[in-house]
Amino acid sequence: MSRRISLREFQENLTRRLAEARTGDHRGLLGVEAGNEYWLLDLPESGEIITPPALAPVPLTQEWYRGLVNVRGVLYSVVDLSRFHDGPPIPTPSTQARLLLVGARQGVHSAILVSRVLGLRNEDDFDQDTETEDARPWVLNRFRDARGVLWLQLDVPRLLSNSIFLNVGVTYVEAGNQPFQ
Repeated sequence: MSRRISLREFQENLTRRLAEARTGDHRGLLGVEAGNEYWLLDLPESGEIITPPALAPVPLTQEWYRGLVNVRGVLYSVVDLSRFHDGPPIPTPSTQARLLLVGARQGVHSAILVSRVLGLRNEDDFDQDTETEDARPWVLNRFRDARGVLWLQLDVPRLLSNSIFLNVGVTYVEAGNQPFQ
């Protein structure tokens, strides 16, 4: 269901955005798609965006932990954001998949793999979704866009410090192997 706007609304929105761009008085968000979910990240927290180079798998890790990647001599831990939320795995290589190097501000070399980057968004273009709460502690807000699509705002520092996110290892037995006799 598309929302129609009048020429006047369009001009007012454009004027507001131009004024914000001049004054820097806006909150930029980066929109990404990860599997079946749409996410928003605060622009300063989104970090560098790169095409995923070859990933080095790490044995005995969670299925959502995709491995390590070397970016300009620095090793980054890569998490598939879709798989982390029980969604479909993001295929690599892919023409649209991207890595977000998100941990720089926290001093963490972490990257999240997303299906595609959807570009810059403004928080004013969304309505707060208060129908249900999200149980995931790293979901800061839930929004709906003009088409009614649900967007989740990712709290990067909270995600990076969460014990579920940090616990990438599995034991030998959890990996489907028999214990040593």
